[in-house]
Amino acid sequence: MSDDAPTLDARGRPMPTGRRRWVGLWVLASALSMIVLDGTIVGVALPTLITELDLDFSDAQWVNGIYSVVFAALLLTAGRLGDRLGRRRAMVFGIALFLIGSLLAALSTSGSTLIIARLVQGVGGAFILPTTLSSVNATFRGRDRAVAFGVWGAVISGVAALGPLLGGWLTDSFGWQWIFLVNLPFGAIILVGTYLTVAETRATITAPGLDIDGLLLSAIGFGALVFGLIEGGSLGWWAPEREFEFFGLVWPADAALSPVPIMLAVGVVALVLFVLWERHRAHNGRSAILDVRLFAVPTFTWGNLVAFCVAVGEFGILFVLPLFIVNAMGLSTLSAGLVLAAMGLGAFVSGAQARHLAARFGAPTVVLIGLGIEFVGVVIAVLVVSPDVSSWLLAGVLALYGLGLGLASAQLTGTVLADIPPDQSGQGSATQSTVRQVGSALGTAVIGAILAAGLAHALPAQLDDVDELDAAQSAQIVEVTEQTAGSSIPALREAGDESPLGPAGPEVADALAEGMADAARWALGGASAFLLLGGVFAVRLRAASRRSAGAAAPASE
Repeated sequence: MSDDAPTLDARGRPMPTGRRRWVGLWVLASALSMIVLDGTIVGVALPTLITELDLDFSDAQWVNGIYSVVFAALLLTAGRLGDRLGRRRAMVFGIALFLIGSLLAALSTSGSTLIIARLVQGVGGAFILPTTLSSVNATFRGRDRAVAFGVWGAVISGVAALGPLLGGWLTDSFGWQWIFLVNLPFGAIILVGTYLTVAETRATITAPGLDIDGLLLSAIGFGALVFGLIEGGSLGWWAPEREFEFFGLVWPADAALSPVPIMLAVGVVALVLFVLWERHRAHNGRSAILDVRLFAVPTFTWGNLVAFCVAVGEFGILFVLPLFIVNAMGLSTLSAGLVLAAMGLGAFVSGAQARHLAARFGAPTVVLIGLGIEFVGVVIAVLVVSPDVSSWLLAGVLALYGLGLGLASAQLTGTVLADIPPDQSGQGSATQSTVRQVGSALGTAVIGAILAAGLAHALPAQLDDVDELDAAQSAQIVEVTEQTAGSSIPALREAGDESPLGPAGPEVADALAEGMADAARWALGGASAFLLLGGVFAVRLRAASRRSAGAAAPASE
C-alpha cells in the first residue's frame, strides 16, 4: 500500500479523471461503509440474537469478537496481497466473501453457525479496508487527495451514526436476519460500480517473499488471547469449571488446570514471537506484514496506543449498552438503536468540526480534549445508569461521549502518521487500522469479562432481598441470567405473576434488572479506565509531537 503508484493503471491505461474518478470515490467509500455499518449494526441486535438463537454469554462475545480478531489478524497481509495482485481484484474478492458471510449469517440457526459466518465476514472485511484506502491514495493527488479523504471520513462517520438505528429498525420490523441480508443488494451495487469506475492499481514491491509465518503467528496470538479473555468466565480462569470440547477433543472438568491460562500464555508467546519474527524479516530486507521499525517514531507509538485505548472503550461500550438497554431498561431494539445513535450523531458533528479546532490548538491537543470528553461522558454514564434511567438522559450522555469520540478519532490518524515518511504511509495506516481492530476485539473481550464478573457478584446480592426464593432457586436464576447476558429478564417481566415463580416473578425481575445495572456500571468503569490510560498516552503523544515540530523547525530554516 504505497504512495508511489503510477499514473497509469495496472493494465497500462490512464487513471480515471473527472466525474468518473469522483464516482469511483463514492463507490470505494460505500465499500468501506458496508463493513463499518456491519460493525455497529450487530451490537444493537445482540439481545434478540441471544434469545432467538439460544446463545450463551460467551457465544454473544464471540459473535462480536471473532469479526475483529480475524480482521486484525489478516488486515496487513490482505493489504500486501492487494498491493501485489491488484487492489481492485482484492477488493472484489473481499466484497464477494463478505456477502457470502452475510448470507450465511442470515441463514444461521445456532451460535456456532453464526460465529463461523462472522468469521467469513471478517476475512472479507480484511480485504476491503486496506485495498479501498490504497485505491483512493493511488487515484488522487495533491489537493484532490485531501478533499477525497474529507469526503471519505464524512461518509464513514455518517454510516457509523446510522448503524444502531438501522439495526434496531430492521430487527424490530423484519427480524434479525435482515441486519445481514441488507448487505446483499448494497454489496451487489458496489461490485457493479467497482468494475465501472475503479481502476486496477498495484504497488511496486521490491522486498521478496510473502510473510506467511508472520500471518500465522499473529492469528494464533490474537485468537488465543481473545479466546482466553472471552472463555475465562465460563471455563474458569484457573481451575476448570466445566468440560470443554473442541473438534472432538475433550478437556475434562477434573483437569488440574483450565485451558484458559494456557491459551492466554500461548497468545502472549505467539505475539512476542511475531514481533521478533517481523524484526528479523525487516532486518534481512524481506517482505514483512508489520514493519516494527515504525514504532521507533514516538508519535507513531504513542498515537497507536491512544487508538488502541479508544477502540477498547468504544467497542466495550457498544457491547454492554445494548444488553443493558433492552434487558434491564426494558426498551425495544428500535428504541435501543435510537439511544445508541446519539453516540454516532455526536461523533459525526464533532468530527466535522475537529479540523477547525486543530487549526487553532493543534491536532494532538484536540485528541487530548476528545479523550477528556469521552472520559467525562462514561463517568457520567456510570453515575446515571439504572433500570429507571430516562432514555433521553442516557442518549444525552452518549451524545457527549460521541462528541469526544469524534474529536479524538478525526485527528488521530493524521497525528499518528505525521512523522512517517511518505513511502511508508501505507504500511503506517495499515498498522494503525490493525491496532484499532485489535482494540475492538479486546474491548468486547475485556469489557465483556468485566460485565460477566459484575453479573456473578451483583445478581446474588440483589436476589438475597427476595424472601420468596430459596438458595437453590436463586442459584438457578443467577445461572440462567448470566448465561443469557440478562436476556431472560424481559420474558420474566412480561410474564408477571404467571411466571413459574408466581407472585415473586415481578420482584425477581426487578432485582435482576438492578443487578444488571450494577454489572453495567462495573463494565463502564472498566471502559473509563482504558480511556483514562488513553489520556495519559495522549499527553505523551502531544509532547512527542511538539518535540518533533521543534526539531523540524531549525531544519527547515
